[in-house]
Amino acid sequence: MAYITCFGEALIDFLNDNHRMEGPIAIQNFRQFPGGAPANVAVAIAKLGGAARFAGQVGKDRFGDFLISALDTYNVDTSLVKQHDSAKTALAFVFLDDSGERSFEFFRDHTADMLLTQFDVKDQWFINSDIFHFCSNTLTESAIAETTLFAIEKAKKQGNLVSFDINLRHNLWQGGKADIEVVKSCFKFVDIIKVSKEELDYLEPEGEIAFVKAAVAEGVKLVLVTDGGNPIKVIAKGIYSEITPPQTTVVDTTAAGDAFTGGFLYALAEQGDLNKALQDQQTLEEITLFASRCGAFTVSKPGAFTALPEFDDIARD
Repeated sequence: MAYITCFGEALIDFLNDNHRMEGPIAIQNFRQFPGGAPANVAVAIAKLGGAARFAGQVGKDRFGDFLISALDTYNVDTSLVKQHDSAKTALAFVFLDDSGERSFEFFRDHTADMLLTQFDVKDQWFINSDIFHFCSNTLTESAIAETTLFAIEKAKKQGNLVSFDINLRHNLWQGGKADIEVVKSCFKFVDIIKVSKEELDYLEPEGEIAFVKAAVAEGVKLVLVTDGGNPIKVIAKGIYSEITPPQTTVVDTTAAGDAFTGGFLYALAEQGDLNKALQDQQTLEEITLFASRCGAFTVSKPGAFTALPEFDDIARD
C-alpha cells in the first residue's frame, strides 16, 4: 500500500476545557493534546487503517518528543520528521465557546516547523507515495511558503496527487489576514481543494462559481466546499453533488476538518485508480459521505488525535 504523505506543522494544542476560581480571579485550565492540521490528517488516515506518514519538523524538546511519540503510537510513519537543535516546538492555545467553536492563540514565532528549507525536502518524501497533502499554515511567511511551493511542485512531478486543505488561520499571517495571492499561487500544483464556505467567500468575493472556475483553470480536479453542519458541495468536471453530513452533538470542533480530510483521503486511496475515482460521481459521493461521518464522530469528543475515529467507529454508523 502506498503512503499518503502529510506535510506541515505538528504542534501542541493546549485545550481550555474549564476554569476554577482563585479568589476573585478565574484561572483557566488547559489540557495538553498533540495537534497540528497535517499531523491530525495523518493520524486520521492511520487510525482508519491507511498508510500515512508525516513530513515536518519539531523542536528537540519535551513537546517535540511527545508529538513524535504520539504519531508513532497511532502508527504514523515518522521517518521524515526532523528535530531542530535549538528552535522550539510550536504551541497553540485553544479556547472553546459554549457551542464548542474554537478561537486560537498561537506561539509560533521562529518555531521548528517554520524553519524547514528546500534542502530539507528529500526525494524519499515522494517515494512509494500516492497522495501529498498540505494546508495553508505553511504559507504564512515567505521562507516556509517557498519551501511549501517547492515541495508540492516536486510532489506533482513525482506523480503524487496533491491535496490542499485551505484551513485559513488569519491570526498566523502578517497583518492578521491571509494573503489571497499566496494561497492561490498553490493551485497550479493541486488536484484536490477542500475549502470552507467562509474561506471561499474570503478568497473569492465573487462567489463559488468564480472560485471553482479559477481553480479548474489552474488544473484542480476536485473542489470540496464544507459549511459546518450544512451540505458539503462536491464539484468536479461534469459533477455537482451535495452531501448532507450526519447530525451530532458538538463538544469540540478542533479536528473536525482534519477528520473529514483524513477520511476523504483514506477512502480515496482505497479506490486504487485515484484519477478514475475523481471522475466518478457516485464514488465521490460515497467517499464524501464517509468523510463527513468521520468529521461528525470527531466533533463529539474533545481534542484532536484522541478524538479521531477508527474504521469500526464509522462502520457502525
